[in-house]
Amino acid sequence: MSAARGVRSHGDVTVYDVARALPGIEELRDHSRGLAMVEAVLSPEWESRYYSFDAHWSETEQLASMKNGSGDEYTIVLSPAGAFARVFDHESPLSPFGELADGLTWPGVIDGVPEAFREYLTEPAFTDEDGVHVTTACLWREPADTDWHTGPVEFTDLEDHEDPDGSERLLHLLTDRRAEAYAEFAEDYYERAVDIEAVRHVLALRPLTAEIVAALNPGVTLADLAEDVREIGYPTS
Repeated sequence: MSAARGVRSHGDVTVYDVARALPGIEELRDHSRGLAMVEAVLSPEWESRYYSFDAHWSETEQLASMKNGSGDEYTIVLSPAGAFARVFDHESPLSPFGELADGLTWPGVIDGVPEAFREYLTEPAFTDEDGVHVTTACLWREPADTDWHTGPVEFTDLEDHEDPDGSERLLHLLTDRRAEAYAEFAEDYYERAVDIEAVRHVLALRPLTAEIVAALNPGVTLADLAEDVREIGYPTS
């Protein structure tokens, strides 16, 4: 099912709307690497970061991820098969752990996932101890696709929720890829001013310099970031 289809309530924002705003696979990969690198500079402690990128998740897969420390997260597997994204909003009425879902993945959320991505429906990192896929929104895109796809999710009984599946809020910095959007988030989260031009430099995947790093965090050096650069696969020249 393409992102343009589905049943939803008037006025809310769901995964169908978010899918139309997401970029293509390569732009998403690059932006995710940029987000992870800015976070690595601003937050030397990995546990405190929102955005991460593992360029070596497996021999053929990369993983873009977000965790906010409050139980919300997303993971996006990038591979030769394309991109598979899952979003989990722990307060969403679609949560498997909520009263409405009764311990199951919400109907339609993972329906229609192509064979190329079926292995991720049983991936231990994305399921609970009972094998239930822990997700409130799911999207995928194969290399030849011209848009993102989602399952046929029913939202008509969720009129009181503006963002019922959490996709708008949790994927916000993937749909709004401006440096200003990230800086606004970071200044609120890290509670300090963030150099917008340095953010712009890193999100564009330009090679890091000592000056750019210092502009974002005077307490971090290029040498300190060597391991993060390798893990993220951030360009060095």
